[in-house]
Amino acid sequence: MKTSSARALSKPATKAGAASAAKPADAEASWTFLSNHTHVLVCLAADPEQTLRDVAAKVGITERAVQRIVSELEAGGALTRERDGRRNRYRLDPTLPLRHPLEKHRSIGDILDLVLGKGR
Repeated sequence: MKTSSARALSKPATKAGAASAAKPADAEASWTFLSNHTHVLVCLAADPEQTLRDVAAKVGITERAVQRIVSELEAGGALTRERDGRRNRYRLDPTLPLRHPLEKHRSIGDILDLVLGKGR
């Protein structure tokens, strides 16, 4: 008598399962080294007055996702939001250390300098 785990192992893969296990045609474009949080920071560092809709289009995520990321970055002290009439202006803190233990010896400014070049 087979156990449920043995039964699961002996089942043939379905079309959906086989498709998801297959390597995508453009595997190189399916992931990036930098997170969406970093992409949003880079966009706002390059142009602090752009709309979140513009940031979303550049990063390739929804405007709602950018709003969530900006709120998280603001809560973490990485940026502040200043109201300028009907628009927002974003000011980044380049001295803030990165959060992961492997990266905490570096700052947000280090990443921005790397991506945007010195003299941003």
